[in-house]
Amino acid sequence: MRLGVLDVGSNTVHLLVVDAHPGARPLPAHSHKAELRLAQLLDESGAIGLDGVEKLIATVRDALEAAEDKGVEALLPFATSAVREASNADDVLARVQAETGVELQVLTGAEEARLTFLAARRWFGWSAGKLLVLDIGGGSLEIAYGMDEEPDAAASLPLGAGRLTAGWLPTDPADPADIKALRRHVRAEIARTVGEFSRFGAPDHVVATSKTFKQLARLAGAARSTDGLYVQRELKRRSLEDWVPRLASMTADERAELPGVSPGRSGQLLAGALVAEGAMDLFAVETLEICPWALREGVILRRLDQMASE
Repeated sequence: MRLGVLDVGSNTVHLLVVDAHPGARPLPAHSHKAELRLAQLLDESGAIGLDGVEKLIATVRDALEAAEDKGVEALLPFATSAVREASNADDVLARVQAETGVELQVLTGAEEARLTFLAARRWFGWSAGKLLVLDIGGGSLEIAYGMDEEPDAAASLPLGAGRLTAGWLPTDPADPADIKALRRHVRAEIARTVGEFSRFGAPDHVVATSKTFKQLARLAGAARSTDGLYVQRELKRRSLEDWVPRLASMTADERAELPGVSPGRSGQLLAGALVAEGAMDLFAVETLEICPWALREGVILRRLDQMASE
């Protein structure tokens, strides 16, 4: 069947259309996305403002039209940290459902981590052994570790690249004092969770998902996205440590000129790099591999598993 996954994230609203059936690899058929940046549309009370809600509704309507045009039989709509943490989340969800008919499932941070882990496990297979999975979104950082398809430990931290940029790096280029304060904050947050994972022992394989990690790997010399899904892409901590001060010295426009960096993401790449560097350092990761599958694929795989058991 043709499935559509509607991901209302902190940065983008992304519709991924796939052809799938239980026991087979989901085959991408269409991708439709719009940059909404909900994480940056919160007001001082933590609510999504009227303008943000109107933009969200319009974007969901556009995604529904695209899904219908592509023959989607079933839509799996969900929202992550920006909606989850908004002080008016219930009102926003009710308005979206009333005006579009879409009932967004709000994932918890732990659910995000578990579903992303499932996608990584299916991509790399059992031979990868114990997996440590890192994912930097617009609103949160997800960490998961385990031997099976369900992780032994999963955590979600408020360390998304968009959230940190808006809250800690108000100038362009960023002020060195602000960068230092953010670096200290990021490492303190991650350090609180390290013990929860280290008690399971060292992972056999460390992987990362998300646009932030993909762009950082590309800067460090990884293959371009046009080279295909099956090209191995790695990010070494030493290369990342070389890039962080370079990114810190640039404006967002200058970062957008770098290979693999999109203009829409260039403003928050520095914050994302600080999170990636902190996570790799505190978890003692020298090299990680980029996983092409992430949360959206995890949602699809979970749905296919449910269909197979019905």
